Amino acid sequence: MSEQASDGRTGTRRSAKHGWVAALVAVLAGLVAMVVTAALGLWAAGAAGLPGNSFPRVVAAVVVMAAGGSVELAGNAGELAQTHADISVLPLSVTLAGALVIAAGFLRPLRHRAIASGGELLGWAGRVAVPWVVALVVLSLLARQDFAIPVTDPTGGIIEDVLDGAPKVGFRTNLPLTLLFGLLWLAGVMILAVLVSRGAPLPARLVRFQESVRPAAYAMVALLLVYVALGVVIGLVVAATRGHAPETFAVILLGLPNLVWFTYTIGLGASWEGKVDGPFGLPMPHILDAVLRTPDISTVDVSALAEQDSRVWWSIAVAAILTLAAAFGMALRSPARMRAWQHALHMAVALVLTVLAICLLARVSAHYGLSLLGIGDIGGGLGGEVSLRPKVWSALGLAVLWGLVTGFLGGLLASRRHRRGAVETAKPDRS
Repeated sequence: MSEQASDGRTGTRRSAKHGWVAALVAVLAGLVAMVVTAALGLWAAGAAGLPGNSFPRVVAAVVVMAAGGSVELAGNAGELAQTHADISVLPLSVTLAGALVIAAGFLRPLRHRAIASGGELLGWAGRVAVPWVVALVVLSLLARQDFAIPVTDPTGGIIEDVLDGAPKVGFRTNLPLTLLFGLLWLAGVMILAVLVSRGAPLPARLVRFQESVRPAAYAMVALLLVYVALGVVIGLVVAATRGHAPETFAVILLGLPNLVWFTYTIGLGASWEGKVDGPFGLPMPHILDAVLRTPDISTVDVSALAEQDSRVWWSIAVAAILTLAAAFGMALRSPARMRAWQHALHMAVALVLTVLAICLLARVSAHYGLSLLGIGDIGGGLGGEVSLRPKVWSALGLAVLWGLVTGFLGGLLASRRHRRGAVETAKPDRS
């Protein structure tokens, strides 16, 4: 008996050790994916030439931002002046690369099982969270740098003397907020991975919800990934045929999901508003920059973009086809006993949550300025602003309508196909 108990304790220790190793591998693989994606994107954008050998620190800052962390901009321009800057944008290409790899590593030890206790899932999630926290701390300590900003001075140096040297701007990470939002980001990735994967185990009390939640979650993730894949193809074609390949690859590697998921909401009929002012900007297509670069806040919708390029009207057709395809796929993965109106409700809820996530993740806000005695912006045109934010409530209302219509049609189309849960009636033998 004691020998058997000893074997049981040894097996438990080996399992725990294996769990820590698997968690470490999952986190390291995700970080490598994020660092490589961010480094290549920043290199394509020309950031490798930043002064002071700051490229690794900028890469670390981008990874921190992609993981939900908080990077703060700060400046110094002497006693009489003040630099002010802020930026709020998620490099979603980097985010997506890390999320896919970490999710795969998180799910791998859970495959081939039907049920797992809540404590077991929380324990495994905790093992993944520990090396993730350590990684966030290391990245936060690395992600800090100051840059001197040259000022166009027609007075022959008087302004620079008043400013006590050239103004500086730099970035720092807010470590407590980075750890908080970074853990929330990781929790979201793991929860979504369990919801999407049909093979991931659930606690027994939650199994009854998987028939309505998992097909919808899978359909929405597939829809977003298809948009990213289409964006990659279009980006490669543009890079090969129209030149400006480095800028195009910078968009692909840093902000492609920002752009294509924004385009999806535009195709659904949603409106955004924003402004681009000054010499600074973010990687974005020329037509979007043209719409936003106006003296006042601009409204961005399909008609405004179509004034710059009539091909934008095709975004409505693409959104309709892919949303209906997602609804059809959701219905195929659902039990055959579900009615079309149930598919419509499930699709509406799923699409509202998806559009809300896009509205929260794809918004952009960035500003930089230098003020003297608290009055105005100076600095030879260095001040600038970039903003893009959604009209959330109208977007969510449109998502409800699209979800109900495509969900109902998808359910009707799927009812003509043999699906999981369908039972064929045996014909009587008349011989």
